[in-house]
Amino acid sequence: MSEFKTLPGSGFQIIPATWHDLRELYQLERICFQVDAWPMLDVLGVLTLPRVLRFKAVDDNSMIGFIAADLRRMQHTAWIATLAVHPDYQKAGIGSALLETCESQINLPRIRLSVRQSNHSAIQLYKKHAYQQIDTWRAYYEGGDDALIFEKILDSPNISS
Repeated sequence: MSEFKTLPGSGFQIIPATWHDLRELYQLERICFQVDAWPMLDVLGVLTLPRVLRFKAVDDNSMIGFIAADLRRMQHTAWIATLAVHPDYQKAGIGSALLETCESQINLPRIRLSVRQSNHSAIQLYKKHAYQQIDTWRAYYEGGDDALIFEKILDSPNISS
């Protein structure tokens, strides 16, 4: 993978995220997820823990999107821990670009994620990228909403590591 990916026809770039992005990611979480936003310690963890892939979308040096995947090699599964796109930049292909970039680096046969049942735009995005619902976790989210569990089986991952 190159150091960064520029989205066609735009100034957006997808680049690796680091702990230096702590403040911006914390703010993005608050804007995108409100009651479900991660506390600061979880944001720090996703930016620093080993076995986590992390990418950010930037426009004019500002974070406008973020994705992280927890690589669980013993389970042959990656979990998309979070995917956020600032509301001002949604519906511009940034979520798809983040998802595709992350998927291209996973090298495991299966990817899973959870999504709030009422988040219809995210559900559409995942279905567009060949994710299928495999389970429901009842009352998982704040306020009692269910989490829909989606899975994607990759064609031919290289599971050697």
